[in-house]
Amino acid sequence: MLIGSGTAGRKWINYEIEKSWNDNKGLVGIYIHNLKDKDGMQSVKGGNPFDAFTLNGKKLSSIVKVYDPPYTTSTYVYDYIKNNIAGWVEETLTIRAQY
Repeated sequence: MLIGSGTAGRKWINYEIEKSWNDNKGLVGIYIHNLKDKDGMQSVKGGNPFDAFTLNGKKLSSIVKVYDPPYTTSTYVYDYIKNNIAGWVEETLTIRAQY
């Protein structure tokens, strides 16, 4: 899930998180606040949408990995995501298998 400034708390985002988890799918979050929008502006970092869920008394955000690219230049952020997303998706399967 790509996490923008307004992602957390949206009705359909919450629905997708809950449905994906209940369907035994792996979840991963990637902050995109340093990517340029259509106007060439970078948005502010949004909240973690997994904070709204608990599993056995534990926040889902402590289980689901969320990545925050360590760059402020949009091009580097894109490259970081592109170069790492396959590994992050694979990791979700390992994490999900534990729950």
